[in-house]
Amino acid sequence: MKGLLARKIGMTQVYTTDGRRIPVTVLDASSNVVVQKKSAQGKDGYTAIKIGFGEAHKMEKEGTEPRWRLTKPMVGVFQKAGIEVPRTKLTELRVSETELDSYEVGQELPATLFKSGQYVDVTGTSKGRGFTGVMKRHNFKGMKASHGTHEYFRHGGSIGASADPARVFKGTKMAGQHGNARTTVQNIHVVEVIEEDNLILVKGGVPGPNGAIVLVRTAVKKPRIVKPIEAPEEG
Repeated sequence: MKGLLARKIGMTQVYTTDGRRIPVTVLDASSNVVVQKKSAQGKDGYTAIKIGFGEAHKMEKEGTEPRWRLTKPMVGVFQKAGIEVPRTKLTELRVSETELDSYEVGQELPATLFKSGQYVDVTGTSKGRGFTGVMKRHNFKGMKASHGTHEYFRHGGSIGASADPARVFKGTKMAGQHGNARTTVQNIHVVEVIEEDNLILVKGGVPGPNGAIVLVRTAVKKPRIVKPIEAPEEG
């Protein structure tokens, strides 16, 4: 399975040669690097690669020694791997033994790991909306606005189950915390990959606000590559 960490830049739109408008999310996949390789024959017992993303900043203050804005154990991980600039985010990706041989520690992973027309799964933390009611959280339609209904227009209705079993069932949809949860959107179409800027343009929206870190992986349900969307010709 191929994967990259990326930063959500925002949304825009592109046009095809036949004039169709496609909403896309721009993902910046710069500074991805292989930090560690794990093999089933080693002490880890499984095959995976650990990738880092987001170059750390260095604190430089007069009279003190410059140091990275990371903990010493984290900096040590990158020093051991021979990576000059540590990364702020780390994640693991399971790969097969054959795929493991194609990676090297310290290798930079470009956005061209994905191709136009490919399907991907994007995982991130959704926007937190605080404590919300059932209409916003679960798309309830609300109560009728006539025939004696008072102060009950946006309520969820009855949650009980009469005398038998005389309890509220687990999982009943009610008001509560909305968002701020790990979310995966599957089968997103890659519209375009801009190699020189390490940008990936995917169709539609992805979880999280602008600036959020997301994980882009090969789609589990649609691993094939379809016909790329034709961009308009220049001129």
